[in-house]
Amino acid sequence: MGDVVRAPWGAYFVTGFDACSQVLRGRTWLAPDFAWQERRADVGHWDAPATREMTRTLARLNAPEHTCQRRSLGNLFDRSTISELTPQVERDVTRLLDELADKLRWGEADFVSTISEQLPISTIGSWLSLPQGDYARILDITHRQVHAQELIPTKSELDVSAEATVQLRAYFTDLIEQRRAQPGDDVLSKWIRTWDELEPDRAMADETLYRLVMFVTIASLETTATLLSAMVWLLLSEPGRWAWLGEHPEHIDAAIDEVLRYDPPIHINSRVAGADTILAGVPIAKDSMVHVMHGAANHDPRRNQDPDAFNILRGGDHLTFGGGAHYCLGAALARLEARTLLTQLLERFPDLRAVAPPTYASRMVFRRVTSLNVTL
Repeated sequence: MGDVVRAPWGAYFVTGFDACSQVLRGRTWLAPDFAWQERRADVGHWDAPATREMTRTLARLNAPEHTCQRRSLGNLFDRSTISELTPQVERDVTRLLDELADKLRWGEADFVSTISEQLPISTIGSWLSLPQGDYARILDITHRQVHAQELIPTKSELDVSAEATVQLRAYFTDLIEQRRAQPGDDVLSKWIRTWDELEPDRAMADETLYRLVMFVTIASLETTATLLSAMVWLLLSEPGRWAWLGEHPEHIDAAIDEVLRYDPPIHINSRVAGADTILAGVPIAKDSMVHVMHGAANHDPRRNQDPDAFNILRGGDHLTFGGGAHYCLGAALARLEARTLLTQLLERFPDLRAVAPPTYASRMVFRRVTSLNVTL
């Protein structure tokens, strides 16, 4: 139907790789922030409490506020940080795979609940020094809050998200208060010291800190969990693929990139035109919304030949981590978790098999694998 296709609600779907890349990287394409929402005649779900809460996070901010907050975080997962985190991730993977081995002795095990959902929360929880006893609660809240980030959420979904949003605010507000009372050398304590210097108003500083730590936490959970589950399924779904990669571990990074291209955890990312423009030959008026279709872009045959074939040795391109100012903060961390997990899985479970295809939550934007049963 073309690289830019009109949506029934007046927005545009952007499907071609080059057009999607142009939107993600272009400075005139903006996140749908409060300023844009206030110019709309029909506020729709944008006025829902959970949606408004997410509009205050990094993903929905534009310069200069986005620039200031992102710089305050520094280069979150640079080589030094990834190097420091690697031993902890390796220990977490080993521990979780021990649990998987125990379950597989009895037959089948759900890879999602045992591994995929546990590794990201263990990683980010350790990095932020969150109490381990809170991990399950944070995961539950995240699963319920994410409805607010869907393309067309229902009223009941927004109600569920609203309740989860209240719980998120309470949890992370308390966390900041506790960390202020007992500061340490952890990441959040460092952010607190940074924002106390940047913002003289203590209440404003704490509000910004809440948004940052909440967003960094929840943004790293479902997306990475879905990557890990999709990775295992795609490598097990074709006979011989798992065994071949086990014999050629030098291609593990290439396999992860092909998973990211083939089935990205986030399928849709929305932007608005900052000015009247033309995109792939289609006139787009200022303030019009476009939906960047990551999955479609990654499967554009002009960029990746034979795109619907899963090919570990492809060496192709993908836009899964976005681009420009909003490029994914946790890309390096997600790769570390996937690489560490896959390396140990191939070594410890060369005969792993999927019992059935994975089941997915009914969503359009944030993919979530809810179960994937495996056996030996």
